Amino acid sequence: MATTIEEKEVTVFGEEEAKQLVNELRVAYDSGRTRSYSWRVAQLKNILRMCDDSEKEVVEALHKDLAKPELESTLYERDNTGGRQLANIGVLYLMKWGDAVVGSALQLGMIKNACKVALKELKNWIRPEKAKTSLTTFPSSAEIVSEPFGVILIISAWNYPFLLSIDPVIGAIAAGNAVLLKPSELAPASSSLLAKLFAQYLDTCSIKVVEGAVSETSALLEQKWDKIMYTGNGRVGRIVMAAAAKHLTPVIMELGGKCPVVVDSDINLQVAVRRLIAGKWGCNNGQACISPDYILTTKDYAPKLVDALKTELEKFYGKNQLESKDLSRIVNSNHFARLSKLLEDEKVSGKIVYGGERDKDKLRIAPTILLDVLRDSLIMNEEIFGPLLPILTLNNIDESFNVINSGTKPLAAYIFTNNKKLKEKFVMSVSAGGIVINDTTIHMAVHTVPFGGVGESGMGSYHGKFSFDAFSHKKAVVYRSFTGDAALRYPPYTGFKLRMMKALMGGSFLAILRALFGGSKS
Repeated sequence: MATTIEEKEVTVFGEEEAKQLVNELRVAYDSGRTRSYSWRVAQLKNILRMCDDSEKEVVEALHKDLAKPELESTLYERDNTGGRQLANIGVLYLMKWGDAVVGSALQLGMIKNACKVALKELKNWIRPEKAKTSLTTFPSSAEIVSEPFGVILIISAWNYPFLLSIDPVIGAIAAGNAVLLKPSELAPASSSLLAKLFAQYLDTCSIKVVEGAVSETSALLEQKWDKIMYTGNGRVGRIVMAAAAKHLTPVIMELGGKCPVVVDSDINLQVAVRRLIAGKWGCNNGQACISPDYILTTKDYAPKLVDALKTELEKFYGKNQLESKDLSRIVNSNHFARLSKLLEDEKVSGKIVYGGERDKDKLRIAPTILLDVLRDSLIMNEEIFGPLLPILTLNNIDESFNVINSGTKPLAAYIFTNNKKLKEKFVMSVSAGGIVINDTTIHMAVHTVPFGGVGESGMGSYHGKFSFDAFSHKKAVVYRSFTGDAALRYPPYTGFKLRMMKALMGGSFLAILRALFGGSKS
């Protein structure tokens, strides 16, 4: 529910208020309004219109929350069609906000692309899927019907507050559900804007927003939902799962983990480093769940890699990178302190070969490279989620598989190599939510493949049709007429009936013939 700052000081949101909101959503869902094709299309079109109308407000909110660069905003949080969209960014935005508009463009780009895909494919997605039947049920026909789960709770994250909020909402709407969105309180300007825009553009009977922090989230989690999606860290993910378990509510978990990057020596190093930088520091200054977390390379190749990283980082962000307008700041003082603690660890502090500068007042940390980091150091035992990039050196590149597989399964894994056998081994041997060869993070923008984690990096997936499927129950429907009724299934159960039933279940015509002509002894 959208509230002003003054109202937030006196408004109490507890279990009774949460229960009332869920009841309102369930009444709307039970009315059947969200299941209609026209309602789904109308809401998706309104999201597109909302993105077009509110780009300036999104830029302002992201600038307040994260000092996010303009290009990053526009591409991740706008239409994902490449340079053509960048050319359409308003000159006034560029003049007024500079690089703050980039972040909104990136986010709005992916949101609009998700809407357009859903609008184009929705009729195909909701159409029942024909399924084969067997001799056991002959004559019959079958189909798989996609039905909405019902009332959905989506708890989103702060690092891409518009993309990670609206993208799953698109899937839930496309599937025909009623939805309650709980944005992250760590991005308050974005949360407030989401509440305002949803109330302005969408069906407020069926789609609601609740702002707030731990107490509001806890009140919502006490309610009975038909499905919950949570994006964030594993610690909170466990709390969400425990709450969902009380009601046997299914969950989608988009978590994180330590995303590795393997760098072989037979590559175009400049291109590889540029793509690595774009995925690490260009993605919210490392504050992204699919951001490269650490690099694995050989001892011989590491110096070349470090030199190339230094060169390209200075080309992109200048020599005084704490002042760069193209780097997002750290989200808050708690995360700044956490990252500082990682750098100050006695096993790490002497390993810094580039960067390390910090500005506590402005919550800024420069891109930082650490070489020959020990695997038992603090920085290698938790997700970094920031601009620090450790490099682990190996005797040979094959050792990287043991390092990766000895830890928890990451949300993403990357490798730079021209070696075909190494690519194949990486794909087959590394278990991760997604894998990219010779680039980083771009799989998130490919709507024809699922985006999700595995093991401790999450469960379930979404994007494109996978979003529709994530919020749809696949209902089996079998049709029969009153003709062709067989006595085999009814008592008394004779030996002949038993042989025939086994033959039919096995699906072998030869076995059926044997059962038919092998005698009818009871």
